[in-house]
Amino acid sequence: MAEIPRALTIAGSDCSGGAGIQADLKTFHAFGVYGASAVTAVVAENTLGVQGVSPVPPEFVALQIESVLADVGADALKTGMLVNAAVIGAVAGELRRRGAKNLVVDPVMRAKGGDPLIDPDAVSTLVTELFPLALVVTPNVPEAEVLAGRKLRGEEDFREAAEAIRRMGPRIVVMKGGHDPSARPGESVDYAWDGREWLPLRGERSPARNTHGTGCTFSAAVAALLAKGEEPMRAIVGAKAFITEAIRTAPGLGRGHGPVNHWAK
Repeated sequence: MAEIPRALTIAGSDCSGGAGIQADLKTFHAFGVYGASAVTAVVAENTLGVQGVSPVPPEFVALQIESVLADVGADALKTGMLVNAAVIGAVAGELRRRGAKNLVVDPVMRAKGGDPLIDPDAVSTLVTELFPLALVVTPNVPEAEVLAGRKLRGEEDFREAAEAIRRMGPRIVVMKGGHDPSARPGESVDYAWDGREWLPLRGERSPARNTHGTGCTFSAAVAALLAKGEEPMRAIVGAKAFITEAIRTAPGLGRGHGPVNHWAK
């Protein structure tokens, strides 16, 4: 490991700064980690929704990854918005070629407002090409329902879906509970499953709607802590504490779902 921990985010660019590579780089910095990025798409987006998406050619996404890993390097990596099957294939191929370790996959499928961020036919490529390379995968409830092929209504459903997703290749699955219909008022519970330990991650649920970029920020925090040498489950626990505080202390920007506070402590 280099003297300064390093992390690489492979994701879309959010011009409003609340999600995507902008959120990831801010989060890396908050944890004292040097951040690099490979842009998969340029997204015109704000707190109200997505206005447009311009994908980056797959070969140029791969070239960005090669440029970073061949020189600066990375102690951990994370993926976010990967747009389509061709980009996913290019990313997976480059990560395999470079033997990348400590990969966190946030299976981004939709924006906060419901706008699609990945081609529907690309989900199978995500599962077959990228999941087997992942240390951690972090689906929210709608994403987990797509991956598991069933509705999730409570903790037992979450546990069964987590195991189904873990069998797709990742070592650890974090089931994010922000959309859990069975959640108790005032509480947000995520669950981490590594095939042996089922770990509930409890936190306060904020009544505010400032949750733009929460998935990006959480997965970036996991990657940052992995880059610093934390064990995976401890990294997940630390990331949960960070995102809970980041939502609670959100700056209240924009007229829709505002961004979280990336300087949270």
